[in-house]
Amino acid sequence: MANEVRRVKRELAYKGRIIDVYKDYMEFENGNTSVWDTIHHDGATAVLPILPDGRLVLVKQYRNALERDTIEIPAGKLDTPDEDPQACATRELKEETGYLAANMRHLLTIKTTVAFCDENIEVYLASDLRQVGQQLDENEYVEILEMTLAQCKELIFSGKMQDSKTVAAIMAYASLLHDQEIN
Repeated sequence: MANEVRRVKRELAYKGRIIDVYKDYMEFENGNTSVWDTIHHDGATAVLPILPDGRLVLVKQYRNALERDTIEIPAGKLDTPDEDPQACATRELKEETGYLAANMRHLLTIKTTVAFCDENIEVYLASDLRQVGQQLDENEYVEILEMTLAQCKELIFSGKMQDSKTVAAIMAYASLLHDQEIN
């Protein structure tokens, strides 16, 4: 299908602090043309912290795009496009939750919204946690929540937890646990 669609021109429509928005001029094999909006994001990481008793550490914070609080796993933007994702995940875990992890394991990679955005998020599992104190950014307000996997799944299936990176991470983790029980 890639041969049937091609970008013939790209214009920067908006350069932001976190995202860049482009107007992509597209041409199709049948001769039609169209203008598509595309968002570029340098990438991010997220981390699913697991307490010794199996509870998951999540954060509750206000999200302006939704005009409400959300429950999510800790996450953050890469400082530079070439920053080591695990180092970013370690930093965000410490900043948002106050935990350091003796063990960080890559869980999965997600593309958040492939129809119009190239954001890539590397997701990690963090275990053997040690509390060292939150280090929130100046305008960051985060409440720490500790929930069981069952509680998280209930929120997901009831539609109360909708953040894609969080849903993907929790369900991937649940699948890992299920696979370990079977084997």
